Amino acid sequence: MKKIEDRINQLLEKVRPYVQMHGGDVQLLRIEDGNKAVMKVYGACTNCTLASVTYNKTIGPLVIKEIEEIEKVEFE
Repeated sequence: MKKIEDRINQLLEKVRPYVQMHGGDVQLLRIEDGNKAVMKVYGACTNCTLASVTYNKTIGPLVIKEIEEIEKVEFE
C-alpha cells in the first residue's frame, strides 16, 4: 500500500490544473497525528476571497473522502 502522503499527492495532481488555471497552487506540507493533512496554498489563492470555498468546500472534503485515514484537512 502506498504511503498516505503519496496518495494525497497523487490526488492533488488531479485537481492542481484547475487551481493553477486561476494562478494558484496547493501543496501537502505534512500529516499530523496520522489523520490530519496540513496543506499550503500559493500564488493568487492566498489573496482570493473565494479561496476558502475552493479549499474548504472542495479540496478538503475530496481528500477526506478519497483517503480513508484522513479525517481533517487544514490549510495554512
